[in-house]
Amino acid sequence: MTTPTDLFDFNDRHVFVAGGSSGINLGIAEAFAARGARVAIASRSQERIDAAVAGLRRHGGEAAGWSADVRSPEAIGAALAAAHARFGAIDVLVSGAAGNFVAPALGMSPNGFKTVVDIDLNGTFNVLRLAHEFLRKPGASVINITAAQSFNPSPYQAHVCAAKAGVDMLTRTLAMEWGADGIRINSILPGPIEATEGVRRLAPNDEARRRMLARIPLGRFGALEDVANMALVLSSPLATYVTGAIVPVDGGGVLSGSRDFSASYVARP
Repeated sequence: MTTPTDLFDFNDRHVFVAGGSSGINLGIAEAFAARGARVAIASRSQERIDAAVAGLRRHGGEAAGWSADVRSPEAIGAALAAAHARFGAIDVLVSGAAGNFVAPALGMSPNGFKTVVDIDLNGTFNVLRLAHEFLRKPGASVINITAAQSFNPSPYQAHVCAAKAGVDMLTRTLAMEWGADGIRINSILPGPIEATEGVRRLAPNDEARRRMLARIPLGRFGALEDVANMALVLSSPLATYVTGAIVPVDGGGVLSGSRDFSASYVARP
């Protein structure tokens, strides 16, 4: 009989986290490391990678990291190949690299828009497309990190809305295409998570935080563990028949819909 403890035992499983050196993605990497996984991470900053890998190893498991920008197919492909050579087939793939800033469309340069789309959408495609040959077939769990802007239009977030909507459709489309390989693909939609860059940027003062909190039915900001726990569930035997899902972990925040973003928590640029 399978026990609850067995369900979240990731000993000898290989978990690769793109964008895994900080924030939500590092929290996910730490949760898997604490449960015995061999964890590989990739992000742009070698200094952050080194610090994150040292922390992951303190959880008692194996960990390694490579400097790679998800916008570069060559770089992320090399990191995935190196992780595969070291740890074997990838059991869990997390694509979470993201960019954001607050700006109206008329105050945003074409390059600023392109940068966010390149990181969030094109970067997600690069990670998934180049990881496919290294994924365990059947059995791999792929998790993309999306955002409420993917379906709730938000002023001053045109770039993120466009990019994350693309990520959601990519999740659904590849879930259909890769299902025959036994690969499951889902997205986690985090709400405002305490102590992350997203909350610092979108709620930079006490009044903005109060307004943001007022939109959350459960009445609190999320914790890194809230998102990490959902990643564990989606990669466990509990979710072997779940694919193509967009799962909010947001205290009910998306239920508020597309109310006036500027009046809710972000000051006009």
